[in-house]
Amino acid sequence: MQGKTVLITGSTDGIGKQSALELARMGATLILHGRDYSKGSSTLQEIRELTGNDKLDLFVADLSSQNQIRNFAAEVERKYTRLDVLINNAGVYMHHRQLTDDGLEMTFAVNHLAPFLLSSLLLDLLRKSAPARIITVSSIAHQRARLDFDNLQAEKNFDAYGSYALSKLANILFTYELADRLNGSAVTATTLHPGVIDTKLLRIGFGSSGGGSIKEGAKTTVYLASSPKVAGISAKYFVDCSERASSPLSYDVKLRKELWLRSEKLVGLGHG
Repeated sequence: MQGKTVLITGSTDGIGKQSALELARMGATLILHGRDYSKGSSTLQEIRELTGNDKLDLFVADLSSQNQIRNFAAEVERKYTRLDVLINNAGVYMHHRQLTDDGLEMTFAVNHLAPFLLSSLLLDLLRKSAPARIITVSSIAHQRARLDFDNLQAEKNFDAYGSYALSKLANILFTYELADRLNGSAVTATTLHPGVIDTKLLRIGFGSSGGGSIKEGAKTTVYLASSPKVAGISAKYFVDCSERASSPLSYDVKLRKELWLRSEKLVGLGHG
């Protein structure tokens, strides 16, 4: 990964932090992201000490705020002339319906709309850096998702697991549609299930401290970011570093195109 620049959202904890650590060991230039400057700074220092890699940077942004996402992307574009890998890793699990400052349901906003907007804003930089990769962390939970366009924001009813599963299905639908739109650009889009991993999200969402290690959880993300074996591979879902079939619903082309159009409207892009 020498000479490669990698941005990882949610990289001050859990799978994101471990992915950053391993990619730093490979020599990548890393753009770390977190919501808290103090935690981010200590994470950066820890990774620097453990790897000897000094090519580390930190950006602070709350991904529930579209304004902060836009500022984040603009700062990355101002500071960097290339971006080889974008890893959309950050995610939340909400037990109660909560709205962002933009008036959107929090789970859908952070888990789906944030990577949708950030990826869209950084596309020009990724294209200029091609071959480049966009990797979005989904979950096996997507298999149990229902997509009701009248309940995207849990307007009719809120179910914590249902909202989480929907956001993870949205990650895959977004990836497949993005890959189609990027066809021929040498920018690829892939998605993955990291495994049932002992993370803060697992404990918050499911009250469980079980699951695999953080190192196991980062394995597929790091593989998709760095392996020459997946160069040029796009529109694929990975588990344990292998291509797998995602849910039947995730291959519905009409569904993914409708979700894209609605997502554009919700983030104020709307360029078709």
